[in-house]
Amino acid sequence: MEDVTRSYTVALVDDEQLVRVGLRLVLEGDPNLTVVGEAADGAEALELVARTDPDVVLMDIRMPQMNGITATERLLAANPEQTIIILTTFDTDEFMYEALRHGARGFLLKDMPPRELVDAVRRAAAGERMLSQSALSWLIGQATGPNARGVVGRMHPQLGSLTGRERDIAVGVAKGLSNAEIAAELFVSVTTVKTHVGRILDKLGADNRVQIANAVNGSLERPTD
Repeated sequence: MEDVTRSYTVALVDDEQLVRVGLRLVLEGDPNLTVVGEAADGAEALELVARTDPDVVLMDIRMPQMNGITATERLLAANPEQTIIILTTFDTDEFMYEALRHGARGFLLKDMPPRELVDAVRRAAAGERMLSQSALSWLIGQATGPNARGVVGRMHPQLGSLTGRERDIAVGVAKGLSNAEIAAELFVSVTTVKTHVGRILDKLGADNRVQIANAVNGSLERPTD
């Protein structure tokens, strides 16, 4: 479980100053998060991280000079333990695969609620993999479809049999949400969620929610080339 009293340092990398200002305000609203520096492109990010050694790097993808994918690859080549969270405007960004392939720990949307962003940064720093629910559901759908790319690790063989709604609910289970919380997120009834969870258990050959979570999270392990 995450230690809510532990402090973490964060480096911000985005080519838009207004975005960096907003992120700093949100993150430093938490007394245990400190922004140690900002960079406007990937090249500056390499220098910033070398100088400040942050616990977490929030990395934009689309930047001039050096993009976030190249910067992520170089940072993790130098330090495989570095925690990098990719920030993007679109939850189906074409670079999601590359970010995860190179070892990014998270893939989040810039417009996510402030409280959720703070929580995601803290949990990623504590070792969890963080993806927005819509991005994770999309990723599973892409990875298990007929044109799947070889970017996932221990993909459960039956994840591809889940419907879109079942994938959304499986993602909610993997995030540790209750049936009521999943229902509220997806705007469906609790009874509907329970029904889908039962079907997911059957399709995955799972006995409980923990095994559903393991199937989903196992698909996100960093793959080997």
